[in-house]
Amino acid sequence: MTEVITAVEAADIRFPTSRQLDGSDALNPEPDYSAAYVTIRTSTGQAGHGLAFTVGRGNEVEVAAVRALAPLVVGLPVDEVLGDLGGFSRRLVGDSQLRWLGPAKGAIHMAAAAIVNAVWDLYGRREGKPVWELLSDLTPEQLVDLVDFRYLEDALTRDEALDILRRAEPGRAERRQRLLTEGYPAYTTSPGWLGYTDEKLVRLAKQAVADGFTQIKLKVGADPADDLRRVALARQAVGPDIRIAVDANQAWGVRQAIDWMAPLAAHDVYWIEEPTSPDDILGHAAIRRAVAPVKVATGEHCHNQVMFKQLLQAQALDVLQLDASRTAGVTENVAILLLAAKFGVPVCPHAGGVGLCEMVQHLAMFDYVAVSGTTEDRVVEYVDHLHEHFTAPVRIREGRYLAPTAPGIGAELHPASAAEHRYPDGPVWREEHPA
Repeated sequence: MTEVITAVEAADIRFPTSRQLDGSDALNPEPDYSAAYVTIRTSTGQAGHGLAFTVGRGNEVEVAAVRALAPLVVGLPVDEVLGDLGGFSRRLVGDSQLRWLGPAKGAIHMAAAAIVNAVWDLYGRREGKPVWELLSDLTPEQLVDLVDFRYLEDALTRDEALDILRRAEPGRAERRQRLLTEGYPAYTTSPGWLGYTDEKLVRLAKQAVADGFTQIKLKVGADPADDLRRVALARQAVGPDIRIAVDANQAWGVRQAIDWMAPLAAHDVYWIEEPTSPDDILGHAAIRRAVAPVKVATGEHCHNQVMFKQLLQAQALDVLQLDASRTAGVTENVAILLLAAKFGVPVCPHAGGVGLCEMVQHLAMFDYVAVSGTTEDRVVEYVDHLHEHFTAPVRIREGRYLAPTAPGIGAELHPASAAEHRYPDGPVWREEHPA
């Protein structure tokens, strides 16, 4: 009997991170890290897991978006889906009625990401491979078949993508072994949440260096004097050889970003992240020209591969920060990695959210093994909370991600954690709102 997808389940899972101000930044002062948590089930009893990350209120909208896409998925033969994952992604993103809500942006696109990632998780489990290895074992031809080149061909053609992948092919085995032995470079945002006290910032910055990290990141953008004081304290705590990045989380206008960065740059800031609206491509380009040699990093709120294409064409960023669940999951991120390789821009994925570290490490490791072939100036963000809720949590040693070996993409929550944090009726939330 043909195996088919029988269910797409979506749960509203929220963690009360606002209690300790974990994740706090200029525009999200009290976030509750949350997930529209997706489970794909098949007629043979197999399952795959994915999620879309949010910061609390509105997570129910994301769950509803997943449920709106579910009828496009339930009933599909599993072998047909896994045999044409590019076509499956286009089916979700390109639905003639639901795409009106985007197209290819917002809650409906993130819902597609959660489902696509769950299908890749299912694929990895069936093959007994982590997704980074599953991707790295595909041929260049299979990888380019994942990509929708329709809106990309003025920047990246199928033949150019094939050439990038074929050039990297001879060194795949050696890089895979090095990755398994040495891991992948990381940086940590854990010292730098905006709601933390100066004492906590300094203590955690020193701890990050002791743990082997060579880069930390601080949130900025609420108050110029506070930002300058905190960056100076961090520089004093970590010394001259550790990179310090700062992240404004879209708080500034273009001129304000340029002016605000001038005093911060004196403390040898490595990059400024999301200095202005994530949709303002020309604004990012203007900021990049003005604040150099400080680098401009952006991408965690970039809607889709077309916007990344334009950011690259406009020379508007120095560091590309793709996200595992903002664009349409693994499949669209393959296209984005190929675009970055074409333009020679390093990819440093965003992972400041529940489940993002677990998922996005696979994209960076695939990039190293099969696309860019390098880790130079590449680091994956790391935050040190909520990993205990996952069945295959990230592993960090001496400031590096250890390559995951468990099959799938790493998004599966422990059933008890999901039950406890289900909103609004889980025990954690009944305790938070006893009325």
